[in-house]
Amino acid sequence: MRRSTLFAAAMAAGMGFTGIAQAEPTEITMWHAMGGRLGEVVDEMTAEFNASQSDVKLTSIYKGGYEDTMTAGIAAFRAGEQPHIIQVFDAGAATIINAPGAVYPVADLLKDHGVGFDIENYISGVRYFYADSDGKMIGMPFNSSTPLLYVNKEALAKAGVEAPQTWEDFEAIAPKLVEAGYVPLSQSHSPWIFSENFHSRHNIQMATANNGFDSTDVDILYNNEHMKGHWTKVKEWLDKGWYGYYGRGWGENQDAFVQGKTAMWLGSSGSFGGLRKSADFDFGTTYLPYWKSIIEEPKGTFIGGAALFAFSGHEDPEYKAVAKFFDYMTKPETQFFWHKETGYVPITTGAYELAKKAGYYNEAPDAEVGILQLSQPTGEWTKGYRLGYYVQIREVMYKNYERLLNGEASVDEAFQAIEAESNELLDRFHDTYN
Repeated sequence: MRRSTLFAAAMAAGMGFTGIAQAEPTEITMWHAMGGRLGEVVDEMTAEFNASQSDVKLTSIYKGGYEDTMTAGIAAFRAGEQPHIIQVFDAGAATIINAPGAVYPVADLLKDHGVGFDIENYISGVRYFYADSDGKMIGMPFNSSTPLLYVNKEALAKAGVEAPQTWEDFEAIAPKLVEAGYVPLSQSHSPWIFSENFHSRHNIQMATANNGFDSTDVDILYNNEHMKGHWTKVKEWLDKGWYGYYGRGWGENQDAFVQGKTAMWLGSSGSFGGLRKSADFDFGTTYLPYWKSIIEEPKGTFIGGAALFAFSGHEDPEYKAVAKFFDYMTKPETQFFWHKETGYVPITTGAYELAKKAGYYNEAPDAEVGILQLSQPTGEWTKGYRLGYYVQIREVMYKNYERLLNGEASVDEAFQAIEAESNELLDRFHDTYN
């Protein structure tokens, strides 16, 4: 009897009310750059989405790191074999957004297929990073993070100091941390933290043409007095033993913090989950410091990470399926799960409210700091940037920052080189896409 019942149930699941088999689900594909545990979470979310409905079957495929994934996507688009969805990181956004006809803007896609879209539902630091100059969202923010200051509470207590709110505060406590046996600070990703978000935190313009949102005919503005002043200080900190530079690699600088060599580390809010597992000491998080001499009340930071873009060139039923998946991805429950499992911030206010209501921040108050920082007051220059060949521009910055820190170039020489080499790349991008 039980086997007959199960068989009947299985048959019913595959039949409509008329007894006719249901149509096959619309199949869509997403290429992403999430490896390791992050990739496992993407697989879990894919499986949950597929199990939650029968109209769409999503296949998620890991294509390597950010640059590998974007390169594969561009090649596939040129060959007419593009996936429906591709994950593109912050520095690569200008390439895909400025490629004529390459993507279906997410704001249009959701509205066109009955899902609805309101950009005000997204937290302020997320809202416009992947939008065009008119504020229309082109890519849907996915793994979003912001730079934070992580502090070893034991180290600070040993030195008898508190976490700094400003860089002036840092200079006051750094000697005490050295006396306590620590290098006071390390940081990962100088372009993201000490360049891009330095400008956002202090509400300083980083490029012409509205930070590149209005045109590809753009010049970089990094060779300014505030950036040079900050990096003059960084070099001084290095020479005094207040700052540890362990190379370009993200991991080397984070490891110095995990191993107890440095008392503080500037990294991503998305690193919170991993640090909870790897650090054997009590740590906390606080906002990215700012120079009070530059701005009295600091502004919020903008996001790093990546967004999901819908490639052009597919049929309308497939875009309806993509819209259904994007709708699932922005549900508060989905975003809350992603937030808890990875440390990335929830991109919508609804997900943030759900996390608070569930008491998650009572359990892990430091997990909220990134969202609070992204929700701080905005300014004219806090929504982000849209600069072509920015992957290569970041390499230019790394190269010249290392010259500066190694004593091979003065601050003026380093920033003159950054300006010249970056503008040459921006000119090439403009010529390519116009």
